[in-house]
Amino acid sequence: MTLTVPRFSVPALLALGSAALGAAFATGLLLGRRWRFGRQQRLLPPEDSPLWQYVLSRSMREHPALRSLRLLTLEQSRGDSMMTCEQAQLLANLARLIKAEKALDLGTFTGYSAMSLALALPAAGRVVTCEVDAGLPELGRPLWRQAEVEQKIDLRLQPALQTLDELLAAGEAGTFDVAVVDADKENCVLYYERCLQLLRPGGLLAVLRVLWQGEVLRPPPRDKTTECVRSLNERILRDARVYISILPLGDGLTLAFKI
Repeated sequence: MTLTVPRFSVPALLALGSAALGAAFATGLLLGRRWRFGRQQRLLPPEDSPLWQYVLSRSMREHPALRSLRLLTLEQSRGDSMMTCEQAQLLANLARLIKAEKALDLGTFTGYSAMSLALALPAAGRVVTCEVDAGLPELGRPLWRQAEVEQKIDLRLQPALQTLDELLAAGEAGTFDVAVVDADKENCVLYYERCLQLLRPGGLLAVLRVLWQGEVLRPPPRDKTTECVRSLNERILRDARVYISILPLGDGLTLAFKI
């Protein structure tokens, strides 16, 4: 028997989404401090800040297996570049809000974001996640299994652009509900355009690390990666196909709802 999940209309989605994003943005502004644009500066209070710890202790509901995977990931090389727990929870809650069934996750790493999304999807849900390093997702697989979501995670071990093109060629345009982009910045504009094609109207496209530790404010000449981030930010700002918000969570999180 096929399970039919009700979908919000675009106006209803935007009304509900705006309320959720407004609350998240207000939280970000409340927690914001003066900061300088150095590579080592955080946009929010440091992790040992009593105020930030209070916020996390009164808002985080992290599945035990998801928490274990986060701590394991932080032990890895480049582990501190992973999605933060508060970003993951916000995206999972938004996925629930729009009744998501299919999700894209570009940049699996150990699978923390894929697992967080999988936990938010219904039993028949599917997360297509992309990674080029076969060893990293294997660190997370036992915890996917522990959380009973391994069957929802479709791991593609190849360049993300190849996977996106295969999905488009297979006729899956307009069928995904959520897309999360946390892959290499050099191809971020290409990821954005393909994900937008794959999303349904009302779907959510989330892009991580859009502030690039403040480097986006540096005057030219900038390095190539920073220029790619700035180019994508400017592109999304002027894109009439989406409604957007940039939230000061982690290293910056863009949320774009497809119109």
